[in-house]
Amino acid sequence: MSMQERITEMRKRREGLLAGGGKARIDKHHAQGKLTARERIAALVDTGSFLESGLYAQHRATQFGMEGKELPADGVVTGAATIGGRLVHIASQDFTVMGGAAGEVHSLKIAEAMELSLKTGSPFVFVNDSGGARVQEGIDSLSGYGKVFHTNVKLSGSVPQISLICGPCAGGAAYSPALTDFVIQTRQAQMFITGPQVIKQVTGEDVTADQLGGPEAHMAYSGVIHLIAENDEDAIYTCKRLLSFLPNNNLEDPPKLSTDSNVDPNPQLNAIVPDEAKQAYDVRHVITGIVDQSDFLEIQEGFARNIVIGFAHITGRPVGIIANQPAVLAGALDINAATKASRFIRFCNAFNIPLLTFVDVPGFLPGVQQEYGGIIRHGAKMLFAYSAATVPKITVILRKSYGGAHEAMCSKDLGADRVLAWPTAEVAVMGAEGAAEIVFRKEIDEATDKAARRKELIAKYREAFSNPYAAASRRLVDDVIEPAETRMHVAQALEYLQTKRELRPAKKHGLIPL
Repeated sequence: MSMQERITEMRKRREGLLAGGGKARIDKHHAQGKLTARERIAALVDTGSFLESGLYAQHRATQFGMEGKELPADGVVTGAATIGGRLVHIASQDFTVMGGAAGEVHSLKIAEAMELSLKTGSPFVFVNDSGGARVQEGIDSLSGYGKVFHTNVKLSGSVPQISLICGPCAGGAAYSPALTDFVIQTRQAQMFITGPQVIKQVTGEDVTADQLGGPEAHMAYSGVIHLIAENDEDAIYTCKRLLSFLPNNNLEDPPKLSTDSNVDPNPQLNAIVPDEAKQAYDVRHVITGIVDQSDFLEIQEGFARNIVIGFAHITGRPVGIIANQPAVLAGALDINAATKASRFIRFCNAFNIPLLTFVDVPGFLPGVQQEYGGIIRHGAKMLFAYSAATVPKITVILRKSYGGAHEAMCSKDLGADRVLAWPTAEVAVMGAEGAAEIVFRKEIDEATDKAARRKELIAKYREAFSNPYAAASRRLVDDVIEPAETRMHVAQALEYLQTKRELRPAKKHGLIPL
């Protein structure tokens, strides 16, 4: 066979492999409003930058109709590319090839792409669209899953990992996204360990796939996912936007933009916090009034809504933001809020992203269910996460900062480098009403007009402690500032803290109260 004949044969073979499961299956895939595995990669990466690995990879199964059965790229497209000129490694499951089922070689390809991500210090993006394990391969398929999970953990804290759920993600396959840093799920996708049929057989419960594993279920109840996308295109856009805040690896600083250096006062901030201490407001208006171009990427928006987390820039520098949300549960910390915030804090610390905390917290949420559910253990996660974080930590107290929750929201005692307070800040063990009942119980009981005396003593306690000045006198607040000038103060603190170095005792790792 001549060289030209060999080249012709190679081209024909390659063309067949690049076609995935074939036109009929691709048409069916498109009819469902989904992009193919290769189309997703093409939309995600810089034009012409994708370098594929393992196009000719094939399974070695011989049972249950698998002998001699060719599966293009073994059902998953893997390789390297650039996004905005930055290197990433990618795996994209091909549902048109045997439903994207994961066999031994399929999983090994994914793990190898992840290993290269680690070696090159580049983010890893995994697009999930698979019916689950390739049951024809039995234990080999299960072993492949295990290798992926193990590699997920190797990458954790070294390079960012982002999972896109663009189709089914069932059974053991769901644990790989759960091990990554961020999960973006489209509205057409479902993710669950056991499907509706199994649940009905075992428990008798009748539930649909969307109710069980749709994005709304995972956002509102399970907390598994971080962002919801309308479709594949939106998921890809969201992934790109998320990557723009993140460094390539844990040895680099996040990318600084050369935009929006303006730090002029924003007078609107002076009117956001209501005069009435019990009146709610949306803390996101504070955030967008301070960050660059009012651009805030909120993470897990629909889960534990009493705390807000997400990414933004301050004069071009990426920051991770944690804020109590007075509009939900008065901003009190509960089990889910503590877990949500703690995980985010630890991610930011791992990847050198400064932490900016906005505080308006009346305390930890009281209740039997919270106590039985372990609010002590879960609340301790926040104390641990903030205390362990060595990145620059800036705290802004907007209004209430009471009791143990004051410490949990990155107080000076937990290592905050700069604590700022608005004039409306109340730093105290508890609210003036409750404190007065304890401190002045005798005086109230002995008073002829108990209501008037109670009101008088509450005002006395509030004047003494429910303000930022007592805390500032103890050096627990560095400065009391005008709300309008918050952006300027935060930007200056970030500038001065950029070279922060903090040494900790040598150890394998701390033991967070999981």
